[in-house]
Amino acid sequence: MTGTQTPASQLERELLEQGTVLSRRAPIAAAAAKAAAEAIGGADVDYLLIAARGSSDNAARFAQYAFGAETHLTVALAAPSLFAAPESAPDLRGAALLGISQSGQSPDIVSVLRAARLQGRPTIALTNDEGSPLAAEADVVVPLAAGAERSVAATKTYIASLHAVLQILEQLSPRPERAAWLERLPGLVDEVVEQQLSRRSAFEPLDCARMLTAVGRGLDFSAAHETALKIRELSGIMAEAFSPADLLHGPIAALGPEGALWVIDTLPGRDQAVATLFEQVHDRGIQTVVVSQRPPEASTPGPLLVPLPAELPHWVASILAILPGQVAAMHLAQRRGVDLDRPHGLSKVTMTR
Repeated sequence: MTGTQTPASQLERELLEQGTVLSRRAPIAAAAAKAAAEAIGGADVDYLLIAARGSSDNAARFAQYAFGAETHLTVALAAPSLFAAPESAPDLRGAALLGISQSGQSPDIVSVLRAARLQGRPTIALTNDEGSPLAAEADVVVPLAAGAERSVAATKTYIASLHAVLQILEQLSPRPERAAWLERLPGLVDEVVEQQLSRRSAFEPLDCARMLTAVGRGLDFSAAHETALKIRELSGIMAEAFSPADLLHGPIAALGPEGALWVIDTLPGRDQAVATLFEQVHDRGIQTVVVSQRPPEASTPGPLLVPLPAELPHWVASILAILPGQVAAMHLAQRRGVDLDRPHGLSKVTMTR
């Protein structure tokens, strides 16, 4: 653990386990990922519907962009409340169903897969508990194999979910270069986690923020949502996420000196909406954090640049981009006296219906 402090919490220990989790789960889940790809790629499958909540919903957003961009498969996110009564659920003709839940316990997510089974549709579960109710409703279970996650805030199960999505994608659309990067990913995760932990004090200017707005586009959209979720649930800072374009369509009006802007920008080329966003916040005195492989626009007002390793594929950089958010959320919460492993008002399993 070069350059970092001794872990002060279970959460920090689990942050440091993330690279190891990816290395371990790759061979464990390979056969299941192939079976999941075969189910999704079936001749009678026209689209993929994903059911998830919380961090798993942010992994679903990642899958929506990853599958859509490369396989051109239409991917939709389910409205679980519509499936509360599986016998009278919406028509799922042409769908394959994917449920993502680290615990596999959420009744509303289980109900979506149960409705799909009643309609004879293929069902897949991504879960850390192969004996869970969600797994019982799945034709294929892709294990997260993250080991017990004891901290309430999901970290290693979240990144394992992204890894599982990529394993399935690689089976649907094999790419030698992606396979090579998947092998390198655990080491990159370890490198970035240790780097961010060693510089955690850099996030202290966010202490004064009353509101944080995270933005990202494409795969970065999921990283923005997960960053906002982690910061909000751990530190208590009000945080929300937008795509740059959606933020510019009105909500930017709420950005002022008491707020902070967290920009995730790992797209291969400069995104015009991000450039426009920087221009519009230039004179507002907003604390700005930029997570990127390249320097921010010159017009950005004194940004905190969080550099990622250079020359990475977009999907790799987008996964690594969540790690600074995890560390910032943890450090800001520590400074506010939060019990990191038992944050007020949160529980590990949320039984929503």
